[in-house]
Amino acid sequence: MHPNPIDKTPSFSNLSLAEQLLSAVKKMGFEQPTPVQLQAIPLALEYKDLLVSAETGSGKTAAFLLPTLHHLLTLPSKKSGTRALVLTPTRELAQQIFKHCQQLTEFTELKTGLITGGDDFRLQQNMLRRNTEIVIATPGRVLELMEQEIPNFSNLEMLILDEADRMLDMGFSEDVLTIANSCNKQRQTLLFSATLTHFGVIKMADKLLADHDVVALNTLHDGHRNIEQQIVLADDNDHKLKLLTWLLQNETYDKALVFTNSRIQADALRGPLRGQKLRVGVLHGEMDQKDRNRMMDLFREGEVKIMLATDLAARGLDIKGINLVINFDVPRNGINYIHRIGRTGRVDELGLTIALVKHTEWNLMSGIERFLKQKFKQRSIKELAGKYKGPKKLKASGKAMGGKKKVETKKAVAEKVKVRHRDKKNIGKRRVPTSKPDIIETS
Repeated sequence: MHPNPIDKTPSFSNLSLAEQLLSAVKKMGFEQPTPVQLQAIPLALEYKDLLVSAETGSGKTAAFLLPTLHHLLTLPSKKSGTRALVLTPTRELAQQIFKHCQQLTEFTELKTGLITGGDDFRLQQNMLRRNTEIVIATPGRVLELMEQEIPNFSNLEMLILDEADRMLDMGFSEDVLTIANSCNKQRQTLLFSATLTHFGVIKMADKLLADHDVVALNTLHDGHRNIEQQIVLADDNDHKLKLLTWLLQNETYDKALVFTNSRIQADALRGPLRGQKLRVGVLHGEMDQKDRNRMMDLFREGEVKIMLATDLAARGLDIKGINLVINFDVPRNGINYIHRIGRTGRVDELGLTIALVKHTEWNLMSGIERFLKQKFKQRSIKELAGKYKGPKKLKASGKAMGGKKKVETKKAVAEKVKVRHRDKKNIGKRRVPTSKPDIIETS
């Protein structure tokens, strides 16, 4: 009789985490750690600085929260002040990490705080004075509090930068460095980014990380295997609206995200789509924080099925059931494109992304394809076929088609020299030299 084979299936119990955290993970329904959790958590538990590259939806939030919380539980401190600080680029992402942290700390006495713009300043000051162990925050509001000399990061043990590449793209580089420089120099720092090819991320890592390990699960050019990416050509914005309406009425999806490049465009699309009895909401940076939170809740609960959003929502939206992303406007660069389509195709789910492209956006879309080293599937909608079919092909001339330019011989050139009428009359006559010598030009 053969002995039972050893079960090599990875589990959270193999990661040497505190029992309270394992209980919370079990209650949340997590069965197996994701690849980023398997690689990052053991290194973080050794109190090493880390530079981690992992796409959104890969489980990276738990990859930095679990070792952080384990450290706070197993190494209690009598010193005052915040012990762990998580910096993130947007309020929405900060709120989601905060909720995730509350779930993981359910069976502990650890206190978690949230600091973002748009919320009560005095309440945040009081929360910091109570020595909240772990704080999730956006850089701007932390700096405002630092001006009031409220946060005490002199005893900080762990600093986590989530979505570091996005923070750099949003202009938070100096803010992050200012905050980091005010923290305890002996801290552990974990830097998470969607890509390691962002020059600013490498530069920031050099400034903030000590002798660190790198966990690279993806690079900028990795394809999104779970996402089908399509292009639909459009004549103009009116044609785009008709295509968008058709897609939202005919595609199969639980939730859909429609991205525009401006809040004006997002607001302009809401009326016509609601006129087609579609359940539509809008999310952009000019909205009051309470309205943004309410809209997020409606979208999460399914009361709103379609969200019109600017790039504000390209990061930080971790909502289940988004399986359709439509780019009404082609994003301005490849990085924004990655962040937009990353809202779908999460972990093992399948997603569909469709970019509506008019003639003025063709070069931009082609540039994104080259940037990502991918070719997107071009699709046509028979009921709404437009006139624009893509750029016109170059004529089959030697120069246009890349062929060799025809070289004319000296004889051929000579035959083309124009013969003047008076020269014809002087043929055979003797030429009388002038008093002026011939001038020879030299180079």
